[in-house]
Amino acid sequence: MTRGRSDGSQKKRLVASLCVVAIFLGFLYVYNGSIFGSQNSGSSALEYGSKSLKKLGASYLGAEDDSDGKQDESSSSVVKQGDVEDDIVPKIYPVCDDRHSELIPCLDRHLIYQMRLKLDLSLMEHYERHCPPAERRFNCLIPPPPGYKIPIKWPKSRDEVWKANIPHTHLANEKSDQNWMVVKGEKIVFPGGGTHFHHGADKYIAGIANMLNFSDNNLNNEGNLRTVLDVGCGVASFGAYLLSSDIIAMSLAPNDVHQNQIQFALERGIPAYLGVLGTKRLPYPSRSFELAHCSRCRIDWIQRDGILLLELDRLLRPGGYFAYSSPEAYAQDEEDRRIWREMSALVGRMCWRIAAKRDQTVIWQKPLTNDCYMEREPGTRPPLCQSDDDPDAVWGVNMETCITPYSDHDHRAKGSELAPWPARLTSPPPRLADLGYSNEMFEKDKELWQRRVENYWNLLGSKVSSNTIRNVMDMKAHMGSFAAALRSKDVWVMNIVPRDGPNTLKIVYDRGLIGSTHDWCEAYSTYPRTYDLLHAWTVFSDLEKKDCSAEDLLIEMDRMLRPTGFVIFRDKQNIINLVKKYLTALHWEAVATADSTSDSSDQDGNEVVLVIQKKLWLTTESFRETE
Repeated sequence: MTRGRSDGSQKKRLVASLCVVAIFLGFLYVYNGSIFGSQNSGSSALEYGSKSLKKLGASYLGAEDDSDGKQDESSSSVVKQGDVEDDIVPKIYPVCDDRHSELIPCLDRHLIYQMRLKLDLSLMEHYERHCPPAERRFNCLIPPPPGYKIPIKWPKSRDEVWKANIPHTHLANEKSDQNWMVVKGEKIVFPGGGTHFHHGADKYIAGIANMLNFSDNNLNNEGNLRTVLDVGCGVASFGAYLLSSDIIAMSLAPNDVHQNQIQFALERGIPAYLGVLGTKRLPYPSRSFELAHCSRCRIDWIQRDGILLLELDRLLRPGGYFAYSSPEAYAQDEEDRRIWREMSALVGRMCWRIAAKRDQTVIWQKPLTNDCYMEREPGTRPPLCQSDDDPDAVWGVNMETCITPYSDHDHRAKGSELAPWPARLTSPPPRLADLGYSNEMFEKDKELWQRRVENYWNLLGSKVSSNTIRNVMDMKAHMGSFAAALRSKDVWVMNIVPRDGPNTLKIVYDRGLIGSTHDWCEAYSTYPRTYDLLHAWTVFSDLEKKDCSAEDLLIEMDRMLRPTGFVIFRDKQNIINLVKKYLTALHWEAVATADSTSDSSDQDGNEVVLVIQKKLWLTTESFRETE
């Protein structure tokens, strides 16, 4: 059989038909993409890199129409920041995939796996910070989880949060016999229990005060005990119940098998930080805390020649306490007794003494002077640190297996010389001299920020009431005077001191405040949607001097900020102009603007203030959950 030759006219008709079908299918593809592409709930909206944005985001509800003239204008505008190359301002940022609603970029285990980082799990390196390189950074907006609601206000939030905001109930099941948390309908409630204080943190705290013979069983010891480090804090009920005694705790835990414990703490309005005692120093200066606390924190304190206890020693003030509630302190099985013997010997060589021991808890106290260190036998381990070791250098610095001795001045002072709280908030701290600052500079800074904060609240006006704001971050705290000026408001402040500026964080702690060191070229160690107010004083001007992206930082600020939360920018006019260009893309709304002349006698007349509010927007999936 031979193959027949096609007729010419039939071939032409076939080609024409195929062309028509191809055009029709192409039209359908474009039409469907334009109509339905935005309804995709962000399932493929994840893109990397801050310079190559694509409009792939999920549709959102609760934001204004972004197709107006202003939006079109912003999408084609060119921004010049200093000598940085011109960047196209995006018309809109895509929405990240819903599974990234709890993304912490520098604590992302998926990133560790993808980059095949070789980490020592026994040293907890996988819980330390590992930030994505520039080409792997997220350039999308983190969506709230399905059914997200505006958080419950403080002080009610101490005891309950919306389950939809942190949809994780495994801790309620795992710790059901310890009263960590209980699921009740749409809420998760916190009875105040813990692994070693089932009957309530308040009674446990009073018990520690009683062990130390503090008056009225009040742990604040007449204002002399103010700052606490709670290691392995769980959902931070210990820190929550300290607040009523005018004690502020830095509640610390990693993103480990008890995932979301720090997220619960921050949702409750309790100061907390994601961190781990691993290989790096914690981001706090030496002599920051009067008390360190570990209640069944599952830390091997005797490992690596006691390096983790030595990190606590660095952080404790002269005469500071370490309260340790754990089976080793009271159990009688051979393994617990062995650990107790080794730990007791170690802290003895560190010159700690037992201040009190009762039932399940032992409290050690650090010495006030160098006398005990000088009386140790030659060759005793751990040794004293070398004289050139800076105990306040913390960013990316490895822990050392050595004891930090006191300076000659501190040795003679026999204590921290700090005023009791609340007087220490406004009293010039002794360590001002370490930075070359005078008492007069301190007083002027305090008065300046008092005026500025009053002006900020005037600008916020009717947008805020007494309980609108709870969790606050000062992104460049300097001496902590912004936080000090908020003393009359029911808020707490995470004071950030940039790693490459003056090391003023010890001044912040000496005023009875808390904070951490950070580099704003990287993401911060917190969950999304954890702060009600961010204060950015000249943060972006500082960024101009580095090879860092202002756009990346704006996206990071949006990640940290709660829906309906505020940012107060205080910076040069060109920086404010730059930020304004991104407002629509970020779904932020300008609330107020003012130049610094509105702050009477302000020394920085070239600074401009911009207050913005983050809009509440939901992905279509999240919106359906609320119906």
